[in-house]
Amino acid sequence: MNLLAPQEIADALQAAAGAGFVSARCTEWAEGIKGRKSRQVWLKIAREALIQTLQRLVEIHYPHVSVIAFCDTGAQVELVYHFHIYWGVPREEILVTLTVALDKTDLKVPTITGIIPGALTSEREKQEMLGIEVVGIPDGRRLFLPEDFPQGVFPWRKDETGIPADMVKDLWATGRENLKFQDNPPPPASNPVNPV
Repeated sequence: MNLLAPQEIADALQAAAGAGFVSARCTEWAEGIKGRKSRQVWLKIAREALIQTLQRLVEIHYPHVSVIAFCDTGAQVELVYHFHIYWGVPREEILVTLTVALDKTDLKVPTITGIIPGALTSEREKQEMLGIEVVGIPDGRRLFLPEDFPQGVFPWRKDETGIPADMVKDLWATGRENLKFQDNPPPPASNPVNPV
């Protein structure tokens, strides 16, 4: 197996993204007592470049999808695809992160399950929690929210489509004895007044 350095990976993925490339950076630092290297490649790409960029990553080394994270930035939702390559090769693992920014007026992204089937759970989660339309997803059913959960309400969104105030319950106001937080003793002081 030919192991590429982080900058070589960034260059290869930038070339694969073509006009859909936005930015790239590589980071490396030592972690822990033994100073093991932690290496990352971060790319921002357009949604149209996601599949071809991921296919190029697969050619380098088949990636392990860690998670598809997100960031609601106000006008956009950024999907942050975290992959690891060279896992199983001692001290050579590299985190590769692909970030795709979606305007909230067009929250569509192609599924990556044709390349990485293990991404299905994370894609389903993003559909129901963020309102992202994953085009071509093989199983678009809800995963975490019940079927009777209101359509058009997305729990992780920070805008008007997020959880409305009337859906939030004040557990402390229910009158249940085990939920009366205001009656609990205060937490211990971090700096004792009279140390023993």
